[in-house]
Amino acid sequence: MKYAISLHFASLIYSLSCGVGVVCFGSVLFDIAVTVSNEIHGKTEIVTSLKRHVPLTWHFPTKNLASKIDEIDWARKLTLDSLRLNASGDNSDDDAECRRRHLRRLKYDGDLLSKTDMNLIRTLTAMKLITLLCLLYTLLARVDSAGSPPLFACNPSDPDTKSYAFCNPQLPINQRAEDIVIRLSLDEKVAQLTNSAPPIPRLGVPAYEWWSESLHGVSRHGRGFRFNATVDANGTFHYGTVDVTAATMFPQIILTASSFDRQLWYRIARAIGTEARAMYNVGQGKGLTFWAPNLNIFRDPRWGRGQETPGEDPYLTSAYGVFYVRGLQGYTFRGTKSSEHLQTSACCKHFTAHDLDNWHGMTRYMFDAKVTKQDMADTFQPPFESCVKQGHASSIMCAYNRVNGIPSCAHYDFLTGTAREQWHFDGYIVSDCNAVPIIYQQQGYAKTPEDAVAAVLNAGMDVECGSYTPKYSKSALVQSKITEQQIDRALKNLFSVRMRLGLFDGDPRNDISFGKIGPSQVCSDDHQNLALEAARNSIVLLKNADNLLPLPKNSASSFAVIGPNANSLEVLLGNYEGFPCKTMTILEAVQSCMKGVNVSYHPGCDSVECSSAHIEEVVAIVKEVDYVILVMGLDQTQEREKLDREDLVLPGEQQRLISSVAEASKRPVVLVVLCGGPVDISLARDNEKVGGILWTGYPGEAGPLALADVIFGDHNPGANDRYENEIKQIFRLSRADIPVLPRQTVFTFGYGLSYSTYSYKFASVSRDKLSLEMTFYTNQLQNNSNIHRTIMVSNLRAKVCEKVKLSVAVRVKNNGAMAGRHPVLLFVGHGVQDDETPMKQLAGFESVNLNGGETREIEFIVSPCEHFSKANKDGMMTIHE
Repeated sequence: MKYAISLHFASLIYSLSCGVGVVCFGSVLFDIAVTVSNEIHGKTEIVTSLKRHVPLTWHFPTKNLASKIDEIDWARKLTLDSLRLNASGDNSDDDAECRRRHLRRLKYDGDLLSKTDMNLIRTLTAMKLITLLCLLYTLLARVDSAGSPPLFACNPSDPDTKSYAFCNPQLPINQRAEDIVIRLSLDEKVAQLTNSAPPIPRLGVPAYEWWSESLHGVSRHGRGFRFNATVDANGTFHYGTVDVTAATMFPQIILTASSFDRQLWYRIARAIGTEARAMYNVGQGKGLTFWAPNLNIFRDPRWGRGQETPGEDPYLTSAYGVFYVRGLQGYTFRGTKSSEHLQTSACCKHFTAHDLDNWHGMTRYMFDAKVTKQDMADTFQPPFESCVKQGHASSIMCAYNRVNGIPSCAHYDFLTGTAREQWHFDGYIVSDCNAVPIIYQQQGYAKTPEDAVAAVLNAGMDVECGSYTPKYSKSALVQSKITEQQIDRALKNLFSVRMRLGLFDGDPRNDISFGKIGPSQVCSDDHQNLALEAARNSIVLLKNADNLLPLPKNSASSFAVIGPNANSLEVLLGNYEGFPCKTMTILEAVQSCMKGVNVSYHPGCDSVECSSAHIEEVVAIVKEVDYVILVMGLDQTQEREKLDREDLVLPGEQQRLISSVAEASKRPVVLVVLCGGPVDISLARDNEKVGGILWTGYPGEAGPLALADVIFGDHNPGANDRYENEIKQIFRLSRADIPVLPRQTVFTFGYGLSYSTYSYKFASVSRDKLSLEMTFYTNQLQNNSNIHRTIMVSNLRAKVCEKVKLSVAVRVKNNGAMAGRHPVLLFVGHGVQDDETPMKQLAGFESVNLNGGETREIEFIVSPCEHFSKANKDGMMTIHE
């Protein structure tokens, strides 16, 4: 028998990268001591945190040491108990005397312990003393880390602060922003026009990073936050001991949107903003500006980033954007300010008509979206308009692509004419990363680098994610292609947002609203429970033939979990992820629910790509069990940023694996599909041996538990699809523009089942006739030679639109025995239809909790100016009489 002293290689590599050798070395020694002491006592369970580490191990030959130590109680005391005392910081005189007594006694027991054994015990004794010192140093380092200050300007300890008007919180922000810009030299000004803004030491202004990500949790992507480092005033991260090493990872947006629950979206965003502030307050962030949400319409199902969006419906996407932004920025649910400062800054992206990354040689950098004025007004602009006007977003990101020939970031009508002048946007406009150089280098829209910089600044962009703008701004200024006033305008917008975040009011930890947020609010029980609730309420039940689901929790039954996504952690998070607080695979969740029950497992394929399926091995397992759960679908190797899909079918031989397992199974199988974009599962839908289908998107860190709750009946599913699942024949079409694609659907928008059944009835409508009290503007539409009159919404006064709103009450009943949360969707159909307008459109939705047998009325407020209108060919919103 050998006892292993293990130096955990993963920890060592980490310590080398962080450059804090003593601190990290202490943790390595502590790992060694615990591992050895556990093994000495014959325990086979190694400390959980070390299970995934790859050890570099030295072996000491101690053939009979275990039995000898069991015989000698004082040796036992020497190892485990002393280590425990030292690890806890208890190093009393009694313990020291005990150690001396034990060591003296070793001299008289040489016949019992070999020299090798004694050397090992002496080694352990020395190690535990060194460990104590290192642990104490580590604790001191952690205390210091907890006090690492966040970045901020206007330090009251700086005597110059009082002389700076930009440091006076009593002044209006626009006046403060103007004051700091006036003080800057031209070199200092242009240096600020990048996402990684350098410090301005002479004014006490620290570095700032505009690029952070928070799509469905504080992300490891972007440059603003680190889970293993703190930042200094120059913007340099120092790697070492930190307070926050993980953040709550909520479901990917395409899944969360299926809940049709505004309150849920708001609460998730509020939690993300809270965790971001907590990290910033302990010095783990360089900025508080986050580039989310993604509000692009997911029209083309091949798009690899559709997973980031709420789906294909403009109304739903608009609502999601509003409540995400309000939550992230710290507003109330109703959109009023809860503080004089923003909690964080949200960014509506990618403005606009953007749903292609890389397909058949066409990239997002070269894509020119051909969009009609009608489609722009009906489809692509509403989410951004709502994000700005109702969500009060403090940032907009312009996209890579061109729209009708003009680069989005050089589009004056979009950035200035629409966003700032029509929507009254108050914030900063940022480019997507390196979107400025492509205007010259790839799109050829600009003839020189200076022309590219001039185009974006003239259009209204304020800051570039990249370094092109600061590099060529001075030469563009010398060539009279831009003015210094345009640079000043951009800087005022930038500094204004930093001031709104409270970063020019002294230490933000003194802020009454957000200053006391700390690490205890990251990965908190409340946020963990919210992640579980979000996944539970978003999973969509697509098929449940003969009430196969929920499956029984029967110890006499046996189960098999099959599929390439069944035992994967990575697939759960989707893209723009961070480091989750907790990890569990779907297989582990099923096993945890079925303790004492035989649960067999086979991946079925070597990967999600499934170039070859292990049909015979899987079939042999399936034939021996009572219930089969197939966990199939996509992952980030199939769809992601810079990777669009070729078709909508399941990858490789996944479909053949499903069919073979279903055929061999004793009972109909349950199919779980993980994916962001839609897949064609019509064969499974029509297969009688596939009894249940659940779509789980990318469900986040709590997704496996939520899925197990649904499968075994601890939660009643009630979510609805937000996009229509298309069949694969769609892909004969080109992607030269953004057309409305003809579709045959597998499941329609809003489809979803439950373990209960629900019935609906219109209870009341406040009026059945509307009078808009204005002159009618007519538009001839050929319909049996009749002339239909249309009303231009722009000609209606706001008071008229408010006055004609009506209330619609819908009575909903849960006809089943099981309580459930159920989304109720209200659609409006248009009496006049042509080829370029929607047949019906979503006008309202509410998610309601109903006990078994319970009935409740839901009120929808319908605004004819919004819900009855549609765009004409000129992009003007009209109401048909």
